[in-house]
Formats: sequence, structure tokens, C-alpha cells
Amino acid sequence: MARCSCVLTGTGVTGTLVLSQPSESQPTVIDGSISGLAPGLHGIHVHIFGDFSQGLTSAGGIFNPFARNHGGPNDEERMAGDLGNLEVAEDGSCSVHIEDRHVKLIGPHSIIGRSIVVFGGEDDFGKGGHELSLSTGNPGPRVAGGVVGIAPS
Repeated sequence: MARCSCVLTGTGVTGTLVLSQPSESQPTVIDGSISGLAPGLHGIHVHIFGDFSQGLTSAGGIFNPFARNHGGPNDEERMAGDLGNLEVAEDGSCSVHIEDRHVKLIGPHSIIGRSIVVFGGEDDFGKGGHELSLSTGNPGPRVAGGVVGIAPS
């Protein structure tokens, strides 16, 4: 069993995510809450680096160890870091529950030490026809991020 945490921070945005994976063959579960986001849909991705030394941009691109195009969490063609969208309620609250078979805490493609980034707008899952759709999902600016770190079991 692997267990990690990710404390998200941004301008006016805070949150905590807990990630767990019982074994390499089972999905990783991401649970938590985020506050300070505008109501609506917000893209969420795993990014290559756990580095915020130059702000959220130094986290690099979306984690993509298999060189795929951007897609939605249920798409066959997707990057490992494509987690979809979070839905923020009218009161600004956002409860997170994601189960994903591509995100690993155990094995050669573990995301421990990488980052999770939340965006200002909706991820189009590579289907929006925008020049950024197939590379990022065109979700707008990065608004919060945090490093995935090992947590006690």
C-alpha cells in the first residue's frame, strides 16, 4: 500500500489531496477538497516536475511517459497525467474523488515527487479544436499546484 499527500496552493486557492494505491495493478484513489476556485469546471493534471521554484510553470508539462495525445480520463488515447475536470459548486466548495488506473504511486511510472496542477478553466479532453487541445486540453491558466509526497500509511 502506498499513500501520499499533495497540499495545493495558489493565489486564493488552497486544498489537500490524499492519494492511495493498494498495489501496482489497482487504481490510485485521490480524495480531498479544494477551496477558492470559481464555480464551474476546472482541469486537473499530474505534471512532470515537483518544482515550483519559478511558480507553477516550472512544474513542466503533463506527465506523459507513453507519448500520447491529451485526452479525458476515460479515453483510450490519453496522457497518464490527464485527470479530467473538477466541479466547483456555486459556494466555491470542491470535493475531490478520482479513481484512476493510469496514475501510479507504485512501480516505474510512479508520480511520487511530481506535481498536481489545477487550472482556471475546463479541460476539453483534446476535443476542443483549439491549437492546445491535443497537448493540454486548453484549460486556461495554472491556478494552484502541489507536490505529491510520501505520507504515513
